[in-house]
Amino acid sequence: MRKLRTMEMERLTVEEFRESEKMGLTVVLDDVRSMHNVGSVLRTADAFRLEEVVLCGITGVPPHPEIHKTALGAEDSVSWRHCASALEAVRALQQEGVTVLSVEQAEGSTMLPSFRPERGRRYAIVLGNEVKGVHQEVVDQCDGCLEIPQRGTKHSMNVSVAAGIVIYHFALWNEE
Repeated sequence: MRKLRTMEMERLTVEEFRESEKMGLTVVLDDVRSMHNVGSVLRTADAFRLEEVVLCGITGVPPHPEIHKTALGAEDSVSWRHCASALEAVRALQQEGVTVLSVEQAEGSTMLPSFRPERGRRYAIVLGNEVKGVHQEVVDQCDGCLEIPQRGTKHSMNVSVAAGIVIYHFALWNEE
């Protein structure tokens, strides 16, 4: 088995990406401190052709060298915007008819393997701060909560890893 070279992968140009059909999924980052996490989420959003990434509160925004280090140019292909707060972003998305789900460990949350997105419905997922998670008032405003099952000793996982897991779950159901 031979690894493919970059030129053999037939990737889209940035212009082709911008014009391409997107998965009906937006990621909202609620006060994410690490620029590397922001870049990683942007890169994953590029890989799965997400609609948008909304960077809220203290979350860093491009251009920034630390974001670029992990985004590797995805900050130029993926549509992104900054919002003063995740609560403001959630309300605006809901006004557009988007179903907004926080990714958090909460009473009454839906375990991710049990969640099946409805075809044709637009969704947004909210991921929170590396220490405090999604703000409670944001969880309260969301239409539901998804939880990633964990079986180890730690009570959480890296925000960009959690984003990748949830985005991939949506992508699997989107392809059926």
